[in-house]
Amino acid sequence: MAAAPTSPVSPPTTGPGTAAALATEPRTAPADTGTVTGTGTYTVLTGGRVVLPTGTVDGGRVIVQGGRIVGSAPEGAPTVDLSGHWIVPGFVDMHNHGGGGASFTSGSHEDVLKGVRTHREHGTTTVVASTVTGELDFLARRAGVLSELVEQGDLAGIHFEGPFISPCRKGAHSEALLRHPDPADVLTLVKAARGTARMMTLAAELPGGLESVRLLTDHGVIAALGHTDATYEQTVEAIDAGATVATHLFNAMPPLGHRAPGPIAALLEDERVTVELINDGTHLHPAALGVALRCAGASRVAFITDAMDAAGFGDGTYALGPLEVEVKDGVARVVENGSIAGSTLTLDTAFKRAATIDGLGVEDVVRAISANPARLLGLSDRVGSLEPGKDADAVILDADFTLKGVLHKGAWVVDPRTA
Repeated sequence: MAAAPTSPVSPPTTGPGTAAALATEPRTAPADTGTVTGTGTYTVLTGGRVVLPTGTVDGGRVIVQGGRIVGSAPEGAPTVDLSGHWIVPGFVDMHNHGGGGASFTSGSHEDVLKGVRTHREHGTTTVVASTVTGELDFLARRAGVLSELVEQGDLAGIHFEGPFISPCRKGAHSEALLRHPDPADVLTLVKAARGTARMMTLAAELPGGLESVRLLTDHGVIAALGHTDATYEQTVEAIDAGATVATHLFNAMPPLGHRAPGPIAALLEDERVTVELINDGTHLHPAALGVALRCAGASRVAFITDAMDAAGFGDGTYALGPLEVEVKDGVARVVENGSIAGSTLTLDTAFKRAATIDGLGVEDVVRAISANPARLLGLSDRVGSLEPGKDADAVILDADFTLKGVLHKGAWVVDPRTA
């Protein structure tokens, strides 16, 4: 069982000028902070249960001007009645390999944008593009391609998953292309990304691993531990060197043992580490999810998709880097060895599962699916919560947590009035 859910409906204590007050108090005068002046029409989302950093407000309001959330609107501003619905921040996916039939590792610009649009339609308004293991030169060239889309604002950054991972825990990565995390090679990829690298997954127990963790940290790139065969002691050493994320906790690492606790215990117990979880019902048993939440707490969990091309597209045969992958009944596996090959998950499904099957409080789900990844990626000044001054990214869910609307920078991707 998961941790006992927190109440998603109790209104928080509010006061003038607080985020909750801005959502509930009708105003005509400009707010003290967060009001955006200038061009852009107003839209007021009304009547819904608005999830704010301070708590949930029944019958709240989210005021949008152009592409931003603001603190006030003029009299007569158009409204969208969302009574009976949840209004939550747009989802932030920090580990995603593609979707809609398109790969972030090998697709053209238009392919990548197709994948982004597919996930956006499922509520993910901020996407980091993850690559899979390949030749170093190829990954460097790929970083150049993806960095252009980051600079255009279509992606939030690049995550390198491999090639610096353990052959013992390679998962859906080509063993022939794996290599030790030589700091010079790590730096090659960081530089190729031209300032857009957000995260790199590596096995820090390999030669050069600790030095590479320190290098990444010095360059402002998240060092994530994953696809690792590290011991408990080696993992602690890597965390002390600067690693702050566990790549899809439990998956592609040694299991928790009573004499050999391995990386899982070290990652769960350290307050400096945020753990990724793939909540699709395939990668994790609900009891494992519950253990992670109880040990790490809602503030240290990030729900991810680890999605591959088939997300939002369907069963069939796909390529994941050089590997052939078969997707059957929504589960992706490497044809050669049967290893799970990422997921076909979208974050609206992860949200609904967490709030219904896993019994998590809605506010905790929002932390895991929006606020925490935004903070980790250094984007919390723009996304991850419904606050004045931030991008107008929001997801509308009905009472059963089915997606009914997606707002991205003030424009409806999925319009709840017609969904």
